[in-house]
Amino acid sequence: MTTDLNTLLTALYVKIDDEIGGTRWMGRPPLLSDSELVCLAVAQALLGYHSEARWLRYARKHLCGMFPYLPQRAGYNKRLRAALPLVKRLIRELAMDSDFWTDTVWITDSTPVPCDMSRPTVQRSHLAGWAGYGYCASHSRFFWGLRLYLVCTPTGMPIMWALANPKIGEREVLAAMFDVDAELVAEREGILLISDKGFASKPFENELAERGVELLRPSLKREKQRYGEPMLKKVRQLIESVNDTLKGQLDLEQHGGRTFEGVAIRVAQRVLAMAAGIWHNNQTGAPVTRSLTAYDH
Repeated sequence: MTTDLNTLLTALYVKIDDEIGGTRWMGRPPLLSDSELVCLAVAQALLGYHSEARWLRYARKHLCGMFPYLPQRAGYNKRLRAALPLVKRLIRELAMDSDFWTDTVWITDSTPVPCDMSRPTVQRSHLAGWAGYGYCASHSRFFWGLRLYLVCTPTGMPIMWALANPKIGEREVLAAMFDVDAELVAEREGILLISDKGFASKPFENELAERGVELLRPSLKREKQRYGEPMLKKVRQLIESVNDTLKGQLDLEQHGGRTFEGVAIRVAQRVLAMAAGIWHNNQTGAPVTRSLTAYDH
């Protein structure tokens, strides 16, 4: 099986159609099915189109064979925002259908998702109350927006993810994520969670230990060298490379969302695109599991 965009979209369409079992609609069904809508959204993220208007113009000219009907921009935007629960479900379904689902080594980190830049825009933004000001130590900059928290396998396959105000503590957000997916964590034994120093806290580590999760992180200056720390630097680069895939190849920071629903679906769209690429590479036996190069043209 080849690894190109058409093959990925075909395999993804079949997977989605099998999972949702054909959505039932009251009255006349839409001309663009849910399966086609999600595949269209994944293709948009992989091909790097930030503008939905430009994307639909491109799709009408180059993808009419795969998508016979395409809505107008307003209709596409409305359908896409309404599809957020389906997109979140499919991220989990693709992870479960890969060889990485049973991996007990997880890596976690958070990365900024800027939403607005100017002060007047921030004051009148629909995201006020959800987004906030934060600081990105990696790039030594302040930003206004959200933070994307990602828990994934070393290959980059997303296990859990969440968006949160940057003023909320990282440990607090991660603990809430583990509460939401408590059954998922309980199903596994001996989870090793690799993080950076931002998650350092004895009470937090004890809380994770009660869930059967061991936290592996760099030691603080006042601490002795922790167990497993010499190998930690190489592993920590994995989560940085996952964030780079989301930002460098899938343009996470150029999401263009201006409302709660708009930001949420655009971030989920990019997480799904990465998960779909990893899933398809795993299915086809590609040498580099997280490579998206074959799908971006």
